[in-house]
Amino acid sequence: MTEKNKVVIDDPEQLERLRAGLMPFQLVKYFSFSSLGVILIFTLFLSWIISDHAREVMLEQSEVYSLLLAENLNQQVFRRFVLPTAVRYGKIALSNPEQFKQLDNVVRNATEGMKMEAVTIYDSTINIISYSTDSEQVGKKDMGGIEYSKALSGVPNSQIVSSGSVFSLLPGTPSAHCMLKTFIPFKQVREDIADSERIMGVIEVTQDLSKEYTAIIHLQGRIIVISSLVMGILFLVLRTIVSRADKIMEKRVRERLELEVKLNHAERLAHLGTMVATVSHEIKSPLGIVRSTAEILHKRMQKLAPGNENLTEIIISETTRLNGIVMEFLDFARPQKVHPAPVDINKSLQQALEFVEPKLQEQNILSETSFDHFVGQISIDYDLMYRAFLNLLVNAIQAMPNGGILRVSSGIVKEDGSVCIDIKDSGVGMDEETAGQIFKPFFTQKNRGTGLGLAITKNIIEQHHGTISVSSKENEGSTFTIILP
Repeated sequence: MTEKNKVVIDDPEQLERLRAGLMPFQLVKYFSFSSLGVILIFTLFLSWIISDHAREVMLEQSEVYSLLLAENLNQQVFRRFVLPTAVRYGKIALSNPEQFKQLDNVVRNATEGMKMEAVTIYDSTINIISYSTDSEQVGKKDMGGIEYSKALSGVPNSQIVSSGSVFSLLPGTPSAHCMLKTFIPFKQVREDIADSERIMGVIEVTQDLSKEYTAIIHLQGRIIVISSLVMGILFLVLRTIVSRADKIMEKRVRERLELEVKLNHAERLAHLGTMVATVSHEIKSPLGIVRSTAEILHKRMQKLAPGNENLTEIIISETTRLNGIVMEFLDFARPQKVHPAPVDINKSLQQALEFVEPKLQEQNILSETSFDHFVGQISIDYDLMYRAFLNLLVNAIQAMPNGGILRVSSGIVKEDGSVCIDIKDSGVGMDEETAGQIFKPFFTQKNRGTGLGLAITKNIIEQHHGTISVSSKENEGSTFTIILP
């Protein structure tokens, strides 16, 4: 359906039907996007659970590993430092540089190659750091906290100190940090009676898990980014499909409603045509009798009452005009069948111009032609097309009561080889609303006329599978364009 022939749906009831026709698809579209949003949220939540579980597993494994390291360290320190030092010096005194150095060597040898950030040993009597691989921490009090107290009571425990999240991946934000501190009681190692092990202090083993923690955050970030990217692509694809389907659905519903409007209009026109044809046929016969009688009276008046012939002339003139109107009604109500034959379209246009030439001279209208000689012959009904051209030329002449220029041209449309005919006048023109109605039956702005001339012309063009359109501006003239295959 072309834009020129498109039916405008402005009736509230029809608009409501249009919206009702689109409602099921609107619901499908709503649920599609809602489902996509729910899937995205669920995917992000699931990715968060997976990455958080991986983090917990990593920390649990690290805690077990740290406990094993701490137990091994307890064995090494007791056997390689406590026992030899007690035998040699009689007591443990880490304030003695020689003992401290010996303990430091034992600790470092025992932890060499292991993932340990620091080793700290607390005294058992007071919460004070007796030894640390970080020399600055030695001698500090009350650094153990509740974890120190638990370990001192014989319960190994761990503390995780971490900072950062997936937002740490953003530029300009602090990097992620994770430290695992494991506290175990520092016991005497007795192989004969295990229950008599005495707690000598607390060993704190600190592991730096920042690298592993950062890897977990990167995994979480990748899952979120990939999930968001996949959902984004799905969203764009779904949006494209929905948008296209929405347009197709709206177009089909609109076309169906427009077709209904056209069918209703055609049905009304068909009934009107039947009525017009019936009335016109009934009028035509009496009208012919009136005209014949008037012609006979005219001849007798010339003999019996010379000088009064004008009375019969008026009757003959008006009956002739009425007969023309009746014939227009009949042509519109019962369009003639097309009998196509090869016709030189330029010659047909030229003959129509020659017919209206006296009227052009009378109204001081200059005619200009531009015919494309490559148009040649096309298959049309000469009589019908000649009448269509004549209607358009007469319409153009009536639009220029004070003179002007009438331009008639023909050419070939390059895209499909159709013939294009333009009839352009420099007359009064018309506004957009009027231009949209001039091809409707019985529409006219003239004092006299049926409003069927352009409607009949349009029917003739469409019977030849062509199209006719008009472009016009007020006080600038109008251009009628005919496209014939």
